[in-house]
Amino acid sequence: MTTRQISENIYALSVDDRTTSLFEGLWPISKEGVTYNSYLIRDKKNVVIDMTREFKSDTLIEAISKVVELKKIDYVVVNHMEPDHTGALKTLTRIAPDVEIICTPTATPMLDSFYGIRSHIREVEDGVTLSIGEKELSFHHTPLVHWPETMVTYDASSGTMFSCDIFGGYGAMTEVLFDDECSDMDAYTAESLRYYSNIIAKFSPQVSKMIDKLKALTPKIVAPAHGLVWRKNPAKVIDLYKRWADYATGKGERGVTLIYASMYGNTAQVTNAVVRGLQSVSVPVNVFDVSQTHLSYILPSLWTNAGVIIGSPTYEGNIFPAVKHALIDAGAKHFFNKTAAFFGSWSWSSGALREVKELVEPFKWKVVNDLEFEGAAKESVLDDAFKLGASFGKKL
Repeated sequence: MTTRQISENIYALSVDDRTTSLFEGLWPISKEGVTYNSYLIRDKKNVVIDMTREFKSDTLIEAISKVVELKKIDYVVVNHMEPDHTGALKTLTRIAPDVEIICTPTATPMLDSFYGIRSHIREVEDGVTLSIGEKELSFHHTPLVHWPETMVTYDASSGTMFSCDIFGGYGAMTEVLFDDECSDMDAYTAESLRYYSNIIAKFSPQVSKMIDKLKALTPKIVAPAHGLVWRKNPAKVIDLYKRWADYATGKGERGVTLIYASMYGNTAQVTNAVVRGLQSVSVPVNVFDVSQTHLSYILPSLWTNAGVIIGSPTYEGNIFPAVKHALIDAGAKHFFNKTAAFFGSWSWSSGALREVKELVEPFKWKVVNDLEFEGAAKESVLDDAFKLGASFGKKL
């Protein structure tokens, strides 16, 4: 647990989680961990902004009590109802039953369905302000970023934007809170992109709208619910999120994500030849064996690159199951507008290419090259695979 002052009378209360293995029950974080950032504002009215998971409630409550007596908490701002930000809410309301919960109207029924809370709720409309003494908070609705009830809270006096999930990233920071304290920004940026591609990418059009909507605030500090607090260069994380959101429109980088699976090594041999072909025309490529690599680590590359190459043996007349799963998940998360190619082997029946084309058509993926071969990866097949890689690379 880290408690740090981020500006006058505003404190960040960061809880590190290194025990949860899957974020949202889906995305691996056992190596990286994650932080849950809550914020406390001391003024004539004392305000907690966002909270933490239920099993970290005691840690957060103890940290709050060291700064402000719990019964003197006047408001809890719920920017987002997801339980990793509201899990401690029930505990706090038992200790301080008169605390008033501030949220969007859409969040009110969720307070009831998650926690049975039906009273002491103040619904705020988009753009309204609340004076808490010397400070004035404003509330800005950001629906479907990434739930329908989400909002951003802004303190004009310090220029702090409390953005909840947006502008966050994976990683338990361990005593590092601010961007200017981070010793490996490249690694943190990579984990932020993984977080974005795993959690936020589907809602990129709404992210773009949010960024445009909040431009006028020009925050001096961006304080998300996960990861670093940006005080030195808040524009950097906003620009990163804007660029990542723009990938939804097909503005991918000139690079290729190659995802493949191989049952007995033939498709893997061809993968190497395709990669050599891409390298021969100087096209960057990221290669993933979907049978060995969790989709969480594939999605960042798949989101940012304009090109996708799919390698799959035919399995019982269809695409290999692990490859199919990856493609279905990519489509469900709106990874649209890609240029694609396919290669793969078959033994007693082909069919993988047919199913790939059917799967990716709704995603607006255009399959411009393909190669199917029977049995082993003969020399002629490897030559064709090299040509496929080079030809596809030139098309990008």
